[in-house]
Amino acid sequence: MKKNARVLVVVAHSDDEAMGCGGTIAKHVEFGAQVCVVFMTNGVDSRQTASKEDVGRRHQAAERASDILGVSLIQSFNFPDNKMDVVPLLDIVQSIESVIDEFRPDIVYTHHIGDLNIDHQITHNAVMTACRPQPDQCVKEIYTFEVPSSTEWQAPSFFQFVPNMFIDITEQIEVKKRALISYDDEMRPAPHSRSIKNILNISKYRGNSIGVEYAEGFMVNRILKTQL
Repeated sequence: MKKNARVLVVVAHSDDEAMGCGGTIAKHVEFGAQVCVVFMTNGVDSRQTASKEDVGRRHQAAERASDILGVSLIQSFNFPDNKMDVVPLLDIVQSIESVIDEFRPDIVYTHHIGDLNIDHQITHNAVMTACRPQPDQCVKEIYTFEVPSSTEWQAPSFFQFVPNMFIDITEQIEVKKRALISYDDEMRPAPHSRSIKNILNISKYRGNSIGVEYAEGFMVNRILKTQL
């Protein structure tokens, strides 16, 4: 893992970062990275009973999880929850570009394009557009992760998530668990896909499949190496 990296994590909803790459965030921090997490929506407004208090609790949960993971900076946008497809893609791209221009990350993590959730798909497309390869592009690596209750719920014929890069998070698994507990309102009891038990089981499965105790799996979207 690269030391002192600048890592940007772009997610549609707060809690996606903890489920998808919480252990990896913590590991980057241990290697001296500065990590910025961007939340594209408040994750609540699509619910018929949502209130300002619900939005506030979700934001507080995100702050607690970020503190646990060691995140340096969080940025929250207010695109419509579960309706990001009604917003011009250019507006979403430009919001991400504004963060990239200021933070100057060299590594980016975001959603898998094949997720069932429409906000995940839009976020992925916006990230790839904002990070399009140009001579002055600071982003050298882009990875996508899986989010339980979205990635595996998609139709099997639509862009399956097949990880080809794994990060050993055995030493970070308890940190990931604590971050997930911060989002207790969003978690569900087992055997639900969004249960903490299942999320940790996925990390165990990904780890055991490559010979370690726990891991998070990613798909490599782009790596630019300037030297071997």
